[in-house]
Amino acid sequence: MYFKVNAVRFRVVLYWLFLMVSPLTVLHAEQLLPPQQAIDTASEQMKLKMQDESFKKDFKQVSEYVEQVIYPHVDFNRISALVLGKHWKKADKKQRDEFKKEFQTLMVRTYARAFLAFKDWTVNYLPLKLTDDDKKTLVKTEVLQPGKQAIAVNYRMLRVKNGWKVYDIIIEGVSLVTNYRTSFRNEIKREGSLDAVIARMTERNNAALKRSEDNPKS
Repeated sequence: MYFKVNAVRFRVVLYWLFLMVSPLTVLHAEQLLPPQQAIDTASEQMKLKMQDESFKKDFKQVSEYVEQVIYPHVDFNRISALVLGKHWKKADKKQRDEFKKEFQTLMVRTYARAFLAFKDWTVNYLPLKLTDDDKKTLVKTEVLQPGKQAIAVNYRMLRVKNGWKVYDIIIEGVSLVTNYRTSFRNEIKREGSLDAVIARMTERNNAALKRSEDNPKS
């Protein structure tokens, strides 16, 4: 199942989606260009919340806050279309809406769990060249950890009316979109239809929500 295959690798990816700032970050916010600032803004919000230990004990609350913070900075429509590929083109509006809703829930839930495992890493934003005419860009970063090799985490971003949004994340050369596209393609082939995959994803998301309600600290 793609839920299990991707959990470890992309928990790390989503973990670094917006937790990208610490007191030792190489570039300060005022030195960052708009695409970098979009990541940095959400990072600061998450970092402040993370200091509240009582908040972190309620997973449902954490998930809701994570969604609230990252939603304005992530193009879930584009990500959903990219991960489904040809199946998105064949899907009707109802299927697209249902898939996007459940996939967004899956991503937020995965990221929320990673958020709870935050450690004191630092990030270096690499130089970014950007012109006023650029519609897309690649924000390159290095995640630094004492005694370990730097991890390359890059963000594909798109300029929209109200700023810049992430539509893919690449960690050590592995794309979130490409990984999920392969997983969903295989899952649709096994299940026989997109509807069956959506139903299974919905079932798992609902089960996860119930567990969090029964045990807020889970």
